[in-house]
Amino acid sequence: MTAVFEPFDVVDVRFPTSREHDGSDAMNPDPDYSAAYVVVRTSAGESGAGFVFTIGRGNEVAASAIRAVERLVVGLDVEETLADMGAFWRLIVHDSQLRWLGPEKGVVHMAIGAVVNAVWDLYAKREGKPLWQLLGELTPEQLVALIDFRHLSDALTPAEALEILTRGAAGKDARVAALLADGYPAYTTSAGWLGYSDAKVELLVKEALADGFTHLKLKVGADADDDERRLEMVRSLVGPDVLLSIDANQAWDVGEAIDTIGRLAPYGLYWVEEPTSPDDVAGHRAIAQAVAPVRVATGEHVANRVVFKQLLAAGAIDVCQIDACRVAGVNENVAILVLAAKYGVPVCPHAGGVGLCEVVQHLAMFDLVAVSGSTQNRWIEFVDHLHEHFVVPARVQGGRYLAPTLPGSGAELLPTTLIDYRYPDGVVWSDPQSTDPHPQGR
Repeated sequence: MTAVFEPFDVVDVRFPTSREHDGSDAMNPDPDYSAAYVVVRTSAGESGAGFVFTIGRGNEVAASAIRAVERLVVGLDVEETLADMGAFWRLIVHDSQLRWLGPEKGVVHMAIGAVVNAVWDLYAKREGKPLWQLLGELTPEQLVALIDFRHLSDALTPAEALEILTRGAAGKDARVAALLADGYPAYTTSAGWLGYSDAKVELLVKEALADGFTHLKLKVGADADDDERRLEMVRSLVGPDVLLSIDANQAWDVGEAIDTIGRLAPYGLYWVEEPTSPDDVAGHRAIAQAVAPVRVATGEHVANRVVFKQLLAAGAIDVCQIDACRVAGVNENVAILVLAAKYGVPVCPHAGGVGLCEVVQHLAMFDLVAVSGSTQNRWIEFVDHLHEHFVVPARVQGGRYLAPTLPGSGAELLPTTLIDYRYPDGVVWSDPQSTDPHPQGR
């Protein structure tokens, strides 16, 4: 009997990270890292997990959006779907009614991404491979078939993508061996949250250096005087050779960004992240031209591959920061990786949120294996929060991600976490006197 997709399990999961100011920045001072979590099941008993990352209020909206996507998937033939994941992506992204709520942006697009990622997780588990390996073993032709070239063909044609991916396949086996042996470079934001005290920042900076990190990132944007003071403090702690980047989380107007970055640049900035609105391509380009050689990085809030196309083609960003859970899943991120390869822009994924480290590492490792073929000037973000809630947590040693070897995408949460952190009836939220049953230890 042919296996088909069955109704989803959808859970609103939230973590009280605001209690310790974990994840705090200039625009988001009190985040509660959250996931609109979906498990896609089949009539044959297989399953895959995915999620929309949010920071608290509104997570229920993302969960409802996943339910709106569900009706497009339930009943589809599993074998036919996995055999043509490009067609599956187009089926749900270009739904004639849902797409009106975007098109291809906002909460519905992110919900589609959660479902797409869950199906890829199922696919990788079925094949008994980590997602990065499953993607890396696809042929260039199969990878091109995953990409929707609508609205991209003026910058990237299928023929160009095939050429890039064919070139990227050369030497693949040696890169896989090196990845398994040496891992992938990481940078950390764990010491740089804006709500942390100076004493906590100093402690965590020293821990990061001891853990082997050579690239740290600080949140900025709330107060220029305090930004300069904190940056001076951290530079004095790490010395001249450690890379320091900053992240304004969209706090500045264009002129303000140029002025403030100029003020902070003497402390040795590698990149400035999200200096202004992620939708402002012209603004990013003006900032990039004005603040060079400080690099401009953006991507975690970029809505889709079409905006990435504009940022890359305009020379508006020097670092492309894909996010596993902002655009519509694996397929769209494959398109963005190929676009970045065409324009010669390094990809340094965003991972500041629950589960993002677990999932996006697979995309960066796939990029190394089959697209760019390089880790030069490339790092995956690492934040030391909430990994203990995942069945296959991200592993970082010596400032490098260790390549996952277990099947899947890493998105699956532990059953106990789904019970304890379910909102609003999990024990963490329903009992005002309760304490976090799985504290971070910070």
